[in-house]
Amino acid sequence: MTHARWGTAIASLRAQDEAVREARRRVEEFMDALADDATDLDEHRDRLTTAKAVWQVCEADYLRCATALLRAHLSRDRPPLRRPVAVVWPRPWRHMWRQHAHDRSGGVWRAIPRASLLAQAEAAGHDEVLVDVIEAIRDLQASHHGHRTSPRLYERYIPDRSSRSSLGFSDGRTARTLPGFPDPGHWVNQTFARGDGWRIQPGREGALRTLEDSERAVHERVEAFGSAVLRLLEHHHGPAAPGRAARLRGAARWISREQQAVPRLTPWPQKLTAVQGFTLAVLGWLVLVIAAIPWTVGMKARVLTDHPKPILLGAVALAGLGAYGIHRAGPRLMRQSGRTIALTGAAAGVAAYLVMQVQGPVAGHFFAGPFERYEREFSDGCLAASPYRDDAIQSEVAGGTLVIRPISGDTTLRLGPAEDGGTHPLRPQDRGTREVLERYGCQLP
Repeated sequence: MTHARWGTAIASLRAQDEAVREARRRVEEFMDALADDATDLDEHRDRLTTAKAVWQVCEADYLRCATALLRAHLSRDRPPLRRPVAVVWPRPWRHMWRQHAHDRSGGVWRAIPRASLLAQAEAAGHDEVLVDVIEAIRDLQASHHGHRTSPRLYERYIPDRSSRSSLGFSDGRTARTLPGFPDPGHWVNQTFARGDGWRIQPGREGALRTLEDSERAVHERVEAFGSAVLRLLEHHHGPAAPGRAARLRGAARWISREQQAVPRLTPWPQKLTAVQGFTLAVLGWLVLVIAAIPWTVGMKARVLTDHPKPILLGAVALAGLGAYGIHRAGPRLMRQSGRTIALTGAAAGVAAYLVMQVQGPVAGHFFAGPFERYEREFSDGCLAASPYRDDAIQSEVAGGTLVIRPISGDTTLRLGPAEDGGTHPLRPQDRGTREVLERYGCQLP
């Protein structure tokens, strides 16, 4: 008996199939526009880069969804409630997300079905529709094999400068492999072997061409695998659920909205004017002053030597955030009028000067020493007109206790905890101190 959830799952898979095909069509459209239109090439390249990233991520999501549903079908289980999709990073980090997607090909290679799913499908029977799925899995694994193996067909070699082969490469001998790594195509030999040249291993050109062709065919094979799984599920569980269309998730939501997905950054001017350079320097000064706040607090709180790592991490984080803010907002600022740039630089300079002058006293107020806390809590308040005022006492710190000896010879006060950079209020340490403070109307913690 087919579970009712299969209709929704099949509708979701069909929506992803259509999304992948639409994303591929968008990439082809931008490539044609880039070839035909010679104006504003940078904008066309930027949108093409975003479209490729969206397409590759959609392909990976399509693969993961089809694999999850196929595994549930072969296990005679219910389909998962939520199909796996990759997360699109928040808007401030979209450019890094796009680069990350390009570096990983959208995650397609990691989403290809493994040998365990192939073995499970082969053991499920000889259904005609299932045979197509098995062939599609084998094709995807062949592309994955080409992706992993083709780089190993290159090697480092020592060229012979006196002759050249018909292929345009210098003749020479293969560089000596490192001990324990006899394969010249191993990444260790490709990285550390002593060779000046880089070439295809002799006699492996045909194998390399086959592997690269198989690797490039991965996009068509992804669509073929998804279509075969879709036909298999519709054959056994009926058509997609009628009614409302499946809601797209992940990168598929940004198809045909490439400019909104990854807005184009305003480029920096090729040459800065004096005002622009001055403003950038002042903004950098402001960032450094703000990054120094954790160091100031650590010095006033006397924790810099005990806990240097959190303070260093805090300073680096503030500096990084400030540099990132300048990197993002700087190009737009540099496109403004000279007066606006100058006013921004002046405001940043004033802010940097104020932060530099204020951070020390503010940190000292919250992390004061024992003498400063005595003045703040007692000498400037309830003891201002007593023999215990600042100009009539002798004070010292002994054993974590602040000792106040009035010149008049009255009772000696003992207050604690007397620690540098402390935040706890001073408390009387003996009965005599408490009686004196109560006699003068001091509020005790």
